[in-house]
Amino acid sequence: MKKLITAVFAAVLGLSAINAETKITAPVTGKGTPKYVFVFVGDGMSYPQIQSAAYYAGKDAAGIVDKVKKSENASDSPEMKALSFYQFPVAGSASTYDATSFAPDSASTATSIFTGYKTHSSSINVDITKKIKYRTIAEQLRDQKKYKVGVISTVNLNHATPAATYAHQASRKSNYPIGLELVASNFDYFAGGALMDPQDKNKDKTSIYELAKSAGYKVCFDQKSAGQLKKGDKALVVAETLADSASMSYDNDRKSGEWALRDYVRKGIEVLENKNGFFMMVEGGKVDWACHANDARSSIADTLALSEAVEEAIEFYNKHPKETLIIVTADHETGGLTIGYAGTDYNLFFRTLDGQKISYAKYDSDYVSDYKKNKTDFASVMKDVENLFGLKMPGSEGNDKNGGLVLTDYELGRIKTAYEKTIKKDKSRNQMEYDLYGTYEPLTITITHILNAKSGLGWTSNSHTGLPVPVFALGAGQEEFKGFYDNTEIYKKMANLTKIVKD
Repeated sequence: MKKLITAVFAAVLGLSAINAETKITAPVTGKGTPKYVFVFVGDGMSYPQIQSAAYYAGKDAAGIVDKVKKSENASDSPEMKALSFYQFPVAGSASTYDATSFAPDSASTATSIFTGYKTHSSSINVDITKKIKYRTIAEQLRDQKKYKVGVISTVNLNHATPAATYAHQASRKSNYPIGLELVASNFDYFAGGALMDPQDKNKDKTSIYELAKSAGYKVCFDQKSAGQLKKGDKALVVAETLADSASMSYDNDRKSGEWALRDYVRKGIEVLENKNGFFMMVEGGKVDWACHANDARSSIADTLALSEAVEEAIEFYNKHPKETLIIVTADHETGGLTIGYAGTDYNLFFRTLDGQKISYAKYDSDYVSDYKKNKTDFASVMKDVENLFGLKMPGSEGNDKNGGLVLTDYELGRIKTAYEKTIKKDKSRNQMEYDLYGTYEPLTITITHILNAKSGLGWTSNSHTGLPVPVFALGAGQEEFKGFYDNTEIYKKMANLTKIVKD
């Protein structure tokens, strides 16, 4: 039966076979009651994000075809590598609007997912009057079922999505109060980016880390101590290597030996596993950040990292199929990403993205900051652009169209205009400039826009959009998640399956 379901799903996707690295080997009947619940949230990750990642991951297969053709100009043939959750037997879709907007934010949408209620954008687990507090599925499972709870995120642990599992605040920007609620939650395992304002903005209050230690948490700031955590420990783990805004590194910036998202998930399973059960929320938060900046390559890298983290849950499912439920979804879409761009007609060139070696954020911090400080000349900047993004000066050897990396005179002009605005440290924006750059470094976002366009990818926004999001499900009660429904139903379905009593 499992092989039949897998074959049918593969046929629907247009795949000859599911080719994720970790296969589902246990029966996929959907029977049983979930005692171990995983909720993976790709922040900002809707259908364009997951599909562009799948196409990019499959580009090597297309490259073999091109080698046979012996043509540098040939487009990628339609090959893709299925993400780990593509093999899940149930797929649905959820609307994401909140109480104030069709293009909501992470605070309100995560509130919907974890409490079943709509609220204002920027509010976490409170009603529209901002006076009534909503209890989350994680809190209810902790209290009613004695489940252990884990919260993992590639961004700050008191950022909107992770906070929506334990906090209740009128504003998502109340960083220190959210940190206080993190400690008070008595959840068992937190891991990811550093806390924002751990001593409040004036740095005049007791550090959240110290309060966590006093509450019995093992607070770890390096991989060695995190690696020594064992079953039953209560832990707050901050990534050893921190990047922009004290978050985890983008996966395409991650160094050899640096823990990936899946490593924190694996350790979390080890720490949380117990006879009563556990609830684990895992956020790929920097998919959203990359899409805000219109950095497709970094969005793809972190989407693939989330897919790899899901493989850890699949391995657990294979051992406990009748007691495990895995949900993979998103809070909203970011950036208005689309697969297909006017300048490349019907063609896509995902291998072009290989030219990009680092994220937009690392380019800003390691290069652009120096350009502005030293007034680096344009010719020198363009040498870095070729080395780090693959884009070559007009007239360079190589293909100058159809997915090639040689710039046109027009594209070079765009980069030079953006360079001049960046070098002048000019933060003003008229309407046209805001449409082009948003609030990002003009030089950086222009480079990624041009590279994306050459790949066949386009963007409509630097903000969130109103697209529906996918919901993939595997395990006990999986059939509940098929169809199209509102994101508040995700909570209701989980609560029903785990027999939560509404409080």
